Amino acid sequence: MRACSGSGVDYAIMPRFSDSKRITSMSSTSSASSSAASNARGTLYIISAPSGAGKTTLVKALLERMDGIGVSVSHTTRGQRPGEQDAVNYHFVDVDHFKTMIEQGDFFEHAQVFDNFYGTSRPAVEARLSKGEDVILEIDWQGAQQVRAQVPEAVSIFILPPSREALLKRLSGRGTDGEDVIARRMRDAVSEMSHYDEYDLIVINDDFEQALDELCGLVNAQRARLPRVQHRHAALLDSLLAD
Repeated sequence: MRACSGSGVDYAIMPRFSDSKRITSMSSTSSASSSAASNARGTLYIISAPSGAGKTTLVKALLERMDGIGVSVSHTTRGQRPGEQDAVNYHFVDVDHFKTMIEQGDFFEHAQVFDNFYGTSRPAVEARLSKGEDVILEIDWQGAQQVRAQVPEAVSIFILPPSREALLKRLSGRGTDGEDVIARRMRDAVSEMSHYDEYDLIVINDDFEQALDELCGLVNAQRARLPRVQHRHAALLDSLLAD
């Protein structure tokens, strides 16, 4: 996830997709299977939250519960840390390679955080969507703005804590940070939360299991939309409508 505003982030606005690349709805035809074959795509999800809201834990649990959905792995120029794996935690690349990707328009969104670059690969995400896989982008509100400008069909979800008191408790939970660090994190969290109304859907993470159920329900609701049903149940629909 990108750093919150006020933390040295310099965002670049990317060009829009051409209309031919946008997800289009399917018109009804006499053959469900032929219609679905050319239109079935996965759903692109944008999930944002302030630090301490539990986004990372919720997304991890979502992936464990549901098939056909995954998280996009970002590119970065920062050094690989002990225990991290290339193409698992990040795609680790050098600055020249990253800048070449920018010039080629290979990022949905990218940012410079202090001395390092981070970005979401457009071709990698598009390849997974075209196969019918749902893809999650865990990015902050600034990155979300960039992606929505290019893919207005993306489903954006914001995760909120149940209260400021609960958020402060979570941010203070480790007990190893000073009051000034916790206060800065709280300011960053409030700044992030101020953009909640830019999102399509809201999940309040009070009870974890309930929040997870809601998040899974939102994904299942998207999968119940007509194009996805026509693709996943083409044979059934053909048999039901056969003469």
